[in-house]
Parts: sequence; C-alpha cells; structure tokens
Amino acid sequence: MASIPETQYAVQLVGPGELTLNSAKPVALPGPQQILVKTEAVGLCFSDLKLLAQFSGHPRKSEILGGIAEDVLAEIPSYVPSDEPTVPGHEVVCRVVTVGKHVDHYKIGDRFIVQADYRTLKTAGSNGAFGYNFEGGLQEYILLDERVIGDPDVPEGYMIRVDDSRGDSAVALVEPWACVENSYASPSRQGLNPGGNLLIVVDDPKSYEAAVRFANITARDFCYCSTCAEMSGSKIESITAIADEWYDDIVYFGHDAAKIEILNDKLAKNAILNIVLNGEKIGQKVTVGVGRIHYGGTRWIGTTGSDALVSYKMIPKTGEIRPNDRILIAGAGGPMGQMHVIRDLSLGTPGIRLVATDVDDQRLHTVAKKVEAIGKAGAGFSTENSKSLGADEKFSYFGLMAPLAFLVEDSIQRATPGAIVNIFAGIPAPVKHPLDVDALIEKQVFLFGTSGSEPQDMRAVLEKVNTGSLDTNTSVAAVSGMAGAKDGLAAVENRTLDGKIIVYPFIRNLDLVPLVDFPTRFPTVAAKLKNGQWCKEAEQEFLKVAQA
Repeated sequence: MASIPETQYAVQLVGPGELTLNSAKPVALPGPQQILVKTEAVGLCFSDLKLLAQFSGHPRKSEILGGIAEDVLAEIPSYVPSDEPTVPGHEVVCRVVTVGKHVDHYKIGDRFIVQADYRTLKTAGSNGAFGYNFEGGLQEYILLDERVIGDPDVPEGYMIRVDDSRGDSAVALVEPWACVENSYASPSRQGLNPGGNLLIVVDDPKSYEAAVRFANITARDFCYCSTCAEMSGSKIESITAIADEWYDDIVYFGHDAAKIEILNDKLAKNAILNIVLNGEKIGQKVTVGVGRIHYGGTRWIGTTGSDALVSYKMIPKTGEIRPNDRILIAGAGGPMGQMHVIRDLSLGTPGIRLVATDVDDQRLHTVAKKVEAIGKAGAGFSTENSKSLGADEKFSYFGLMAPLAFLVEDSIQRATPGAIVNIFAGIPAPVKHPLDVDALIEKQVFLFGTSGSEPQDMRAVLEKVNTGSLDTNTSVAAVSGMAGAKDGLAAVENRTLDGKIIVYPFIRNLDLVPLVDFPTRFPTVAAKLKNGQWCKEAEQEFLKVAQA
C-alpha cells in the first residue's frame, strides 16, 4: 500500500452557506471494494453554489432510495447524505493511490475523470452525485466505492480513463464541457411515450372529432374534460382533480389559458404538452413552468391546425445547431457561455452566424479574444451588449446562459420559424413565467433544457480533447491552491472572473491567482502561457514553482 497520510486539507460544506477549510480532515482508507484516489485538479462550478445555498435541501444531497443496497451505503464513509458535512467539487481528475483487496477494475496509477451524476442511484427528487451526497474533489484524497462507480471499461461506468498526454486542467474540464455537449447531443422524444400515461383533453366542441381520431390512431382511452353539454359523459369531471406530475403526454384540444396553466402542473418529468388550436388563438399569455423545462425535461409543442400528430413532427432529433443558423448566445461572457461560443464555432457547421451577448463589455472583449485565439474570428461571429441589441434582431437558435425567465419570452419574440431555444442555465425548478404560447405554436419554436451530462458526453468531449479539435483550457481564468478555493467559489458567485477556476489541492497554501496576475506573481509561468491562455506547459511550470 502507498504511504497515505492520516489527515488532509479539505474544503467542507457543513451547513447552508457554511464553508470551512479543514486542515486535518481524516483520510479514510479503502475497504475491500473501495479505492483511494489523489485529486490532481478540480474545477469550480456554479452548480457548487446551488449546493452551498441549499445544502440538505438540494435534491442531490438527500438520501439514496434505490439502485444500491442500504448495507453497501453504510460501508461507504464518503456517502454523506442530508445534514452530514460534504466536500463539494465534481469537475475532477484523479489518480488511484491504493485499492481494496476485492477491487476488480482499478489498479494503482490509473488516472480518471469522474462522471458526477450517479443516475442509477435515485433520491426522492433526483439522483446521487459525486460532490453532493458523495464527497467530491475539493480535498487531497477521495474515497470511492467500486459498487457505486462501476467498471470504467463499460459505457455506463462513472469513471473514465485518461492517459498522461493532457494536463490536469484540460481533462478536469471535460466534465463542464460535457454538460455543454449534452445540451446539443441529447436526443429528443419525437412521439408519444410508449406505454406512458396519456391524457386527451377536449375543450373545443369543433375539435371533438379530431380528438376522437387521435385517440383511435394512438389506441388510447379517450378522456376529456369540458363544460360543453354534449361532452357531459367525460371520464374525468375536472382537470383540477388530476394528480400533479402524472402524465407523460397531455394533448389539449382547446385554447383556454387558465386550463393550459392547470395542465402545466400535470406534466410528469420529461413529459410533453401538445396544444391543438384548430384555428383558434389563446389570445393572452400563458404562465408556463419554465424552470421545469430545464430541470424536469418538460416540452411544449402545438399546432394551429387540428391534427395532434403534426405537433410531434416539429420536435428536432437533438438540440444541435444546424447549417445556416443565426445563433444568439445570451450571457456569453460567463464560463459556460464561453464554452457554448467556442464549441459552436469549432464545429465547422456551414453558414452559421453567431452573436455573443452579455451586459458586461469587458466580458464580451474576453470572449472575442478567445474566439480570435482559436482562429474563428470573422464575418460569422460578432459581440453585442445585451442592452443595445435591437428589438428587430431575429435568430433561429438561442442558447440562454443566464437563469432569467424573461429571456425565454424574449427568445420567442425574436425567433424565426422553426427556431430552437436551448435553456441551458438552470432557471429554478418552481419558476413560472408568462409566455406568448400563440407565437410559440405559430412559429413552431421548440423550447428545451438539459441538466448535467451522461458518460457518453464526457467520452465525446475527451475524444475532441485528445485529437486536438477542442482545447478545454480556453475557459480557464484563474488557478488556486486549497487556501484560495473559498475565494474561488466567491468569485464564481459574484462573477468577478470571466472564466473557469482550477484548484490544485496539493498546493495547500496558495491563494486565488487570475491568469492576468501571472506576469508579476509567477513570471516563469506567464512566459509559458499560450497566447495568454492556460496550457499544459504553463501548468507544469506552475506545479513546479508553486510547490517550491
């Protein structure tokens, strides 16, 4: 067994808003089916702040209810649900330093990045997660259990092998870039959920026959709710009596805003609400659960005609950008916005034009410099302060990087026919906002959102990194040791840096150092920056001089 210290430095979250730097956190040695890894680098994420604010109230901090036996969880000291202190940090690259005697798939010296979402381990409102109800990477050593993380050599494994050809930061940042990738690559359901719960609601007498045809085609029971006398034999007397979050598909033949708002609450996770207007108009804005579009995967579609099946055909196969799209990335100056801009421009999709917007001109300058550094500046890219963006500017693809509900409505108004709106920023799940659903349906605008990533997304991004087609380091704005980690999280919260922050846990006493300060703080490191950006050569020099 490798020589392991008894204690370590760690950043611990001990309560809502209560972060502490623990200089003597015990190092847990692995049991028979566990491994101990050394954290080489960890990126800080805005999602860490949601955990910081909510602590035990966060759905990924609650207890695991399924997917693994309770007695197994009891054997894992790094499983810390509910009010137990945890270690945040899920953008991690690590190396195995010792393994338990019954470990099958890991050996000392193996290097990995971590897929943070343990989606097979279910909590009441989400799933288990590394850096949440399992301790994460803001510590020098991490205890992991093979029964949780699985086999790294199968597609669904939560640990992904990396070699030593790329630096620590480059591979640690695969995780946030994978969340970006997931938002484009995730497949969309383009029809009824097979075997799911379907509700057909008729609120317009002239749509009755169309609703019957739809029910017959789909071979489903025809349920409706209406005040119309000729429909008095309905199976459901009131839609308000229906259980919330129950139906996988709701098809509404009508145009009553109040009833649409009621049906909004009946959508299950990943459900679709299909509104069939049959030539009518709603005539007013509808209060829509925009937060659930991101966190709950709900989708709103519709048709101005009478055929409900036409609505499903508007759903794109994925959220990918398309040839000749005019793209608006709103909030492009933040770390994730920069990633979207760089990712979209790096694809080589023909004919696209991308406008990056932000309220901060300095952030837009930074975005432009990074686009220039990757050789993608030109006629297809421009920046614009959000406050001066003309009201008549139209786009066919929107990436929303700020968790502001009004941006969804603004996107609908700016949308060209067939536009896609990628609600990437996590608008809080309970938030509702008035939307022009008439315009949404008439223009066939598709609203969607995603949360987190899948192992295949991380592997896709890692492949781009390994082949040199993507440089994840372009998003780095600052680095720190453990002493600067708390300041780093504060910088993420207050948006005082225009990029990602990388923490190197084994550099214990270093504060937060923005890249722009390297010429005075670490001149030999500054000399190795690549066009002013972080790179493996600069990182190697930094690790040498910062630990001297």
